[in-house]
Amino acid sequence: MAESQTTTPLFESRAEIDVEATPAEVYAIVSDLPRCGEWSTECTGGTWVSGVPGGAGAVFRGHNLRGDDVVAWAPVVRGTWTTEAEIRTAVPAAEFSWAMRDSRGRPQSSVWTYRMLPRPDGCRLVHHFRMDTPTEGIRKITKDMDDDERRRFVTEWGAKVSGDMHETLRRVKALVEKNR
Repeated sequence: MAESQTTTPLFESRAEIDVEATPAEVYAIVSDLPRCGEWSTECTGGTWVSGVPGGAGAVFRGHNLRGDDVVAWAPVVRGTWTTEAEIRTAVPAAEFSWAMRDSRGRPQSSVWTYRMLPRPDGCRLVHHFRMDTPTEGIRKITKDMDDDERRRFVTEWGAKVSGDMHETLRRVKALVEKNR
């Protein structure tokens, strides 16, 4: 009998919020990545660089900004930088997800998802993040760390991501409900 294998992710976080808007209205906002500076805690916007904008397989180049106080002791990227993400799912009014790409343009095990779940008074917006194995960036950050420092980094970075996701959802909710 074959044993089933489960992968414990390096990072996994989930946040949810109820929004007084239809799943289609929420999807229209969260899938419009060039506008993400209106709700993201790090991404300030960007451009579609290939594919049908917002469609599965499209590539988005994001512009990001991170302050010096974020996990201040670790060698994370600070200031401005760009990333590329490849859209994995684009199902209007239901789900939008993307995987971060490495420097060679390959999707990594760093997947961000929005799901819109219908409710009688609007929808529940779920934001999920999962990284099964370290990305190129995480490997660079942790390459000179000992085991204790790596554990500390994973704990602190995970808390940072979780906090960012909750704040992002709060901002999406405010933006969508204000524009109804």
